[in-house]
Amino acid sequence: MDEHDQIERWRRRIDEVDRAIVELLNERSRCALAIGAVKRLMGRAVYDPDREETIVRQAVEANAGPMGDDAVRRLFERILDESRRTERLAAEAAVDAAAGETDPE
Repeated sequence: MDEHDQIERWRRRIDEVDRAIVELLNERSRCALAIGAVKRLMGRAVYDPDREETIVRQAVEANAGPMGDDAVRRLFERILDESRRTERLAAEAAVDAAAGETDPE
């Protein structure tokens, strides 16, 4: 196998891994949305900074490299930012839907 073939093989593997990452991120998002919905029903705050720090810490502790711990921390902080954004948008959509149900027009 020549170098070009090796590069293409590794690129195909990266593409596979990227698809798996997207699937896992969406599964994670579905879980977070479900938790947020339950918290709202319970009257609890959706945002929990202590839980977020625990998530980041656990991700860093699970890191075996070659990415550095700072990189893992930044990635998980970004994942959590996007999770909060997704939850906020879902909550706004639920409010809008509820308002539409009671709208006399």
